[in-house]
Amino acid sequence: MLKVGITGQAGFVGKHLYNTIGLFTDEFERIHFRKEYFENEEALNAFVSQCDVIVHLAAMNRHNDPQVIYDTNVNLVQKLINSLKITNSKAHVLFSSSTQEERDNLYGKSKRTGRELMIDWSNNSGGQFTGMIIPNVFGPFGHPNYNSVIATFCHKLSHNETPTIDVDGDLKLIYVGELVDCILTEIRSKKGKSEILIPHTSESKVSQILRLLEIYKTEYQDKGIIPNINNTFELNLFNTFRCYMDIKNHFPVKFIEHTDPRGSFVEIIRLGVGGQVSFSTTVPGITRGNHYHTRKIERFAVIKGKALIQLRRIGTDEVLDFILDGNEPAYVDMPIWYTHNIKNIGEEVLYTNFWINEFYDPNDPDTYFENV
Repeated sequence: MLKVGITGQAGFVGKHLYNTIGLFTDEFERIHFRKEYFENEEALNAFVSQCDVIVHLAAMNRHNDPQVIYDTNVNLVQKLINSLKITNSKAHVLFSSSTQEERDNLYGKSKRTGRELMIDWSNNSGGQFTGMIIPNVFGPFGHPNYNSVIATFCHKLSHNETPTIDVDGDLKLIYVGELVDCILTEIRSKKGKSEILIPHTSESKVSQILRLLEIYKTEYQDKGIIPNINNTFELNLFNTFRCYMDIKNHFPVKFIEHTDPRGSFVEIIRLGVGGQVSFSTTVPGITRGNHYHTRKIERFAVIKGKALIQLRRIGTDEVLDFILDGNEPAYVDMPIWYTHNIKNIGEEVLYTNFWINEFYDPNDPDTYFENV
């Protein structure tokens, strides 16, 4: 079993990598990292000495003074190398660099300098090193005005603000889940490579991305419609947008109920995509679920009975509680990377309608069990 540590574990890519590695408990053991270790030589040495693999993601991306970015990033690499030397580590170190290496800015230069320092350590220590040149990364839970323009657009649109385009350039992009898969492939290879270009998986103008996100805001957030999703990039972009919404205050969303002497009629969902629709009955006191998805879009609609739906983002402690009652039919959608469940808290049988955007495949269920 490989012991893997991630500097920058609490950052955007670091959290996704840490959580994904946690799905492979028979293959990897996660060695916990805190950013304070870089200020405590003893703690950093203890961390490094435990690791078979170190993924170095810790870095500063933005600051008013570019020289601070350069100095900070190079200093972090030097501290890591010093610890590797003190502990006589033979770890496989994977280094996150950027396609900005070749640009005339101090962030790109800091990445290139850091990678060269790591190559020198590897050549003189017997340790393995992989330098990954990474394109623009986007995905859920990135910090607006810091990690990517997509994070900024998603945050502003979902909070009813108006994004602006500074430069309508062409972006070469990789979804954070795809990047994590690439990193895991390199870890599993157990082979160092001084330079590896991580290929982008999509390319788009900034204005085209904003146009899609505006559709998601209007169709999904405002109207509850699952929009047209034509390819993997659009699915990843839509799932990214959903994670910036104010979930706590957005759900549950009440349906429009049409009644007449015959009874009532409720439209459950409007779809621009396919998928699978099902329903369940749940006897009082029983809880279903306690699992999460990393790519699927899912809607729970209570049509009869009383239910408690709970959500908790993986890696956090806050539990969101939603009470739904069939007397006022409503739905809650499940964001990716949120474990969720549904419990019958009433005295009668609970009837729930479920929709999910892809057929269930037992060989690739994208369903991971964890109690809320």
